[in-house]
Amino acid sequence: METVTVLQSAPDLAADFSLLSLFLRADIVVKLVMVGLVLASIVCWAIMFEKIMLLRRVKRAADSFDADFWSGESLQSLYRSIGSGSRHPMANVFLNAMREWVRQDGGRNAAASAHLLPAIERSLQSSIAQEVEQLEERLPILATVGAVAPFIGLFGTVWGIMNSFQAIAVTRDTNLAVVAPGIAEALFATGLGLLAAIPAVIAYNLFAGQINRFGARLDYFADNFFNIVAAQTNTNTASNNQTNAKSSRRSA
Repeated sequence: METVTVLQSAPDLAADFSLLSLFLRADIVVKLVMVGLVLASIVCWAIMFEKIMLLRRVKRAADSFDADFWSGESLQSLYRSIGSGSRHPMANVFLNAMREWVRQDGGRNAAASAHLLPAIERSLQSSIAQEVEQLEERLPILATVGAVAPFIGLFGTVWGIMNSFQAIAVTRDTNLAVVAPGIAEALFATGLGLLAAIPAVIAYNLFAGQINRFGARLDYFADNFFNIVAAQTNTNTASNNQTNAKSSRRSA
């Protein structure tokens, strides 16, 4: 008779170990841990998809801008054409530096020429830092979830095992059927912690590497732009010196 009872309850016992049943049967503390980990995982996946689309769009825009920049078009013409168009990190770096150049009157007079290059260099560095910072926005969330989620899951595990020991103390029975629910809940919490943490860590490392490479690309562009501006400034300064020298000879 006892054997029949055990066999009849076995399917019910197996059904009770579905993920939904584990959640519904869990202690309130373990439930809060599970819900928190699921929400953290959803937030991380949303950030991942947003970063994937953003970095793809930024790379395509940078490739297009690179082609325009090296097409032979003058910087002033490119500045006017981009000023009313769409913005992206490389274009923003270029526009900020060009605004500084225009403000300094292109280095056409000696007084402005002395301050032009340092001002443009500061503008380039500041713009690159700002653009990289914007690209890195919300990445710390991935890093935080990747570092903390396993420990939160472990807390749920410890709490679930404590409940299992309490069940043993109350029933005075060490049968697996007594401790299995609490252990299953504990392992479920651990699994959710890993489910949230592993993709977050992988995504953080992947996006951080891509952003670092794009930041290096911005630095390379800034160096090229600075060299072009320096060459044009030196040409303008030399031309102004020659003009002043001719005027002096005529006056003499």
